[in-house]
Amino acid sequence: MANSTKNGTVSLRISNHLARLVLVTFILTFIVARVLVFLIMSRRIPDLYLHLGETHVHHLNYGIFLLAGVGAYLLFWHPIGRNLEIAAIIYGSGMALTFDEFGMWLHLGGSYWQRASLDAITVISSVFGLITFAPSLKRFRFQHWAGTAVISIAVSVFFFMLIESFKYVGKVVIPVLQEIEVESPP
Repeated sequence: MANSTKNGTVSLRISNHLARLVLVTFILTFIVARVLVFLIMSRRIPDLYLHLGETHVHHLNYGIFLLAGVGAYLLFWHPIGRNLEIAAIIYGSGMALTFDEFGMWLHLGGSYWQRASLDAITVISSVFGLITFAPSLKRFRFQHWAGTAVISIAVSVFFFMLIESFKYVGKVVIPVLQEIEVESPP
């Protein structure tokens, strides 16, 4: 009986570790994807999008391929140890790339900028989720502090770019909103 309890505890620890890897990777990939899109759309960096003829290949497609690949890997090879951790990292990245463009699943069009507040809520909620599953500060090791530093920097860059995108959106949206207000019934 004690051995099955011990195995259950070890299994839970491994699952929690993998869940944290997925969550950290999801947050970082989501932020990096958003920051790159903000930079490309504001023309601060060159267009890095993949174009096949007239078709812009959105990053949700990369996510779909990553998810399909990691799913097959997990199903057919049953990795353990470090290979399972790598699969968790790829899974988190694939989920972020795919769900970052979830609105496109429903509406193939619309402004990319309209989701800025949802993005902010998603990032904040994810960070709170990560804090919830983090070990106590007494048990923090180097990798925990390093991960905290990386996420803090990424979140800071994300919110800086988000504020920058609001400036851009304001130039476009405010005149439209003012026109709607002028034309609306008294």
